[in-house]
Amino acid sequence: MTNSFRSAVESGDPAQIADVLHADVQFHSPAVFTTYRGREQTLVVLRAVFEVFEDFRYIAELRNGDDEMLRFTARVGDLQLEGVDLVRYGPDGTVAELTVMVRPLKALAAVAEAVGRQIAANARAR
Repeated sequence: MTNSFRSAVESGDPAQIADVLHADVQFHSPAVFTTYRGREQTLVVLRAVFEVFEDFRYIAELRNGDDEMLRFTARVGDLQLEGVDLVRYGPDGTVAELTVMVRPLKALAAVAEAVGRQIAANARAR
């Protein structure tokens, strides 16, 4: 298996990310309890994250079969954060489940607030 999710994210191209997500992907956000279900719901959040995160980069990865852990760093405003993308690939090689974790709490709160504003702004722009 190639680094399809990582490559898609690093491309910054939402179309490439959409291509690697299963139609029924389950997305677990660090900021909300409810699981996002489906490619479209997941892309709404990921597009907003791309607009909020600055200096995003993956710094490590671990893989075990269909499970992959991608460690990243980024900034939101003046707050530095680190996090992990936990990726589970399905039998067809697309992302069946994505769980994101972010620390520290202050940065997570800033991400949740900024992403919420960005999602609302994107919805108004449509």
